[in-house]
Amino acid sequence: MSVVEQYARAHIVSDADRIGEDAAVPVVLRYDSEEPRTVRVGLPDRREWTFSRTLLEQGLRVPTGTGEVRVWPCGRVQAVVEFHSAHGVSVVQFESKTLLRFLRRTYSATAQQPVTH
Repeated sequence: MSVVEQYARAHIVSDADRIGEDAAVPVVLRYDSEEPRTVRVGLPDRREWTFSRTLLEQGLRVPTGTGEVRVWPCGRVQAVVEFHSAHGVSVVQFESKTLLRFLRRTYSATAQQPVTH
């Protein structure tokens, strides 16, 4: 079993207005090879979201996703992950290179080659 855990800083915009747009906050990206098709994103409010690793990978190139999680590129160097729940919507903005580094580490953990972007 291989576990990849990567700490990142992200900008969170929440419809609850608890966190300001300019505040960079710690976010945890997790992957467990026992669940090879999924990744987890831990937000500062202690909420952890689980979704498809493929969704994250595709969302770095083109807008993708429906339902609770959506991912899309935001310019040349950023990507946005949008989380929907009964409590509202949180929009998390990452540097794309952070997410690419995380994805590469997940593929290394499962001895698969990452898709090059």
